[in-house]
Amino acid sequence: MADSRKPVLQYTRSNNFMNRLVISNLVHRPLRSLISIFAIALEVTLILLIAALSYGMLNDSRTRQAGIGADLMVQPPGSSNLVGFTTAPMSVKVGDIVAKLPHVTVVSPVLWTLVNNPGSLEIIYGIDLASYETLGSPFTYLSGGGFRAAQDMIVDDKFANDHHSKVGDSVELLNHKFRVCGIVEHGKGARRFLQLSGLQDLLGAQGKASVLYVRLDDPKNADAVVAAIKGVPDMESYTVHSTAEFLSLMTPEHLPGFNLFIKIVVGVAMIIGFMVIFQSMYTAVMERTREIGILKSMGASQTYILRVILRETLLLAVAGIALGIAISFLAKVLLTHRFHVLPLLLTGGWVLRAAIIAMVGALLGAIYPAIKAARKDPIDALAYE
Repeated sequence: MADSRKPVLQYTRSNNFMNRLVISNLVHRPLRSLISIFAIALEVTLILLIAALSYGMLNDSRTRQAGIGADLMVQPPGSSNLVGFTTAPMSVKVGDIVAKLPHVTVVSPVLWTLVNNPGSLEIIYGIDLASYETLGSPFTYLSGGGFRAAQDMIVDDKFANDHHSKVGDSVELLNHKFRVCGIVEHGKGARRFLQLSGLQDLLGAQGKASVLYVRLDDPKNADAVVAAIKGVPDMESYTVHSTAEFLSLMTPEHLPGFNLFIKIVVGVAMIIGFMVIFQSMYTAVMERTREIGILKSMGASQTYILRVILRETLLLAVAGIALGIAISFLAKVLLTHRFHVLPLLLTGGWVLRAAIIAMVGALLGAIYPAIKAARKDPIDALAYE
């Protein structure tokens, strides 16, 4: 005698029926489904925006250093390899010594100071304008011009846009008022520039510099000039980098705590996704106890029930990942082009990485509820109130 359950069993095991069941379950509980989707989207957005901001700021710093146009950087003994973490014990007269070496065409002393703005740190450059502009291409002035008085300040277009500054405006810095004398295109070191002598006076570092930017007759002579500088008496311990070497150090691997910060952010985001999916799927299993019992009485196996729960999770994860990626790109456009806030570098590699992390976190969160559902006894499940 043929098994009367066979057609039912075949139908319940069909892929089409499973898909309809999954979609029906998600649509039947729209609020929980939407919460899960938005939580996964938040996870993806958090990963992408933090990574984009971190790598964007690093890339922006590299670009601005390269835009100065120097071939070598000379820093005092004990200096950090990172811009902005250098004191100013080096006399600007060291530049006169370096300027006499073969292949050196320009030496420009620059004084750095780190200021704490609300929500960010900024490096201010004190420059000798004449020599600084001969390192590479001169400043491109969008309005105004160079220094005319001791309290003048040059700002780049990004700073001007962010702070709605224009030529003639007063800007407070280091408890002093400065007048914006010129707005230049960004990409030549700092966002704001003061006269070298003026910043030296403000910091009590008269005659001092943080770095000497050096221009050579040919960048290929960089190694020879580095050796020559190291050969000058009392300059053996000075830190000397070619610009190419310095830029190669400005990577996540060479920045203390950079990769650790990214890993912490990714870990927190993954925990968020895991907890939300776990709670959502666990609650769904508890609410669908009788439904699971009916499926089992119709011949559904443990593997089938497991696949249903995981397929629901997969669908939620895909929707959440897509929404998170869309939000991230929208945020990038708004922050960089509309509001000119911060540089964001959103790469395909990080999009893929965030998608994989979110997917893995969601599936891990669904495994226990899925196993619990698959192991339910059909008789107990049918008797469940």
